[in-house]
Parts: sequence; structure tokens; C-alpha cells
Amino acid sequence: MPTIRSIHAESEPVIQVSLVQGPIDPGPVAPPRSHAGGGTCTFVGTTRPERHPDHGELLGLEYDAAEPLTSDRLADLARDIADRHQLRLLSIEHARGSVPVGSASVHIVAIADHRDAAFTACREAIDRLKQEIPIWKRERWQDGTTWSTATSPLPESNSEKTT
Repeated sequence: MPTIRSIHAESEPVIQVSLVQGPIDPGPVAPPRSHAGGGTCTFVGTTRPERHPDHGELLGLEYDAAEPLTSDRLADLARDIADRHQLRLLSIEHARGSVPVGSASVHIVAIADHRDAAFTACREAIDRLKQEIPIWKRERWQDGTTWSTATSPLPESNSEKTT
């Protein structure tokens, strides 16, 4: 069952974030008629074929997330990006679990009045998601597994920090 957050007030952008078990079906996101904009940018991240020198061909990726922290942070990130770029809609969907080669693991849609804001917001969303959101990626190869070096650790909580 996917974790879905949809945040919307009449004068604010529509924010949709979800974590979905398995690969994502990157079908179109239909904005509410009142939120249709002049520019829509879509990003779909797929598992690409690779060959590891020690482990052979890539079979797929496995994603894990720290719920509900991941959904909360994803909603905050989406809200921040939507506000800064004056979006009408920002939808971010990310896979959990196994995603085979050729399948989608992330789907982002940004809708704005103008294309430049939609493009910029979509790029910022994927870049920040990879840097800031606690989602971990394990690569499954023909002969073993490895953890992606791009995986971000959980930041320390305020109670764990020392001065």
C-alpha cells in the first residue's frame, strides 16, 4: 500500500508525495483544472543496465525508506520547492522495494505558469531528493549486492548533537 500525502489549499499549490511498493507506473498526473499551468515538466528515473567489474550485470535496485520520516521530509521538500518556484502542482513519487532494470523508481511532475519554473523545479526536486531524503538504494548484481554511494545518512537529531 503506497504512502500518499496530498496537501492543498485553495491559494496554494497542489503537493502530492507518495512511496509506492515496487516499480512506478509513470502515467500522467492530471492537475485539477484550476491548477493547470503553461508549463509542465516530467522526470522519470529508471534503473539502467550496468555491468560491475566484480559482480557482473545489474539485475535491479532495492529501495528502503525510514517511514514516516521519509514521507514527512518529502512533503516538506515538495512544499519548499513549490513555494520557491511558484508552482501550481508538484508531484513526487518514489519506489520502495525491488525495481528491475528498465523500470521506473521515481516520477516527478512540476506544473507552473511558465516552462522555466517547471524545468527548474523538476531538476531541483530530483537533486534534493537524492541529497536530503532518507531513501537508501542497494544494487543487486549477478554475483552479489552493493549499497549505492549516493545514499544519504540520516542526519543527527538535535538531542544527539553536542556543542
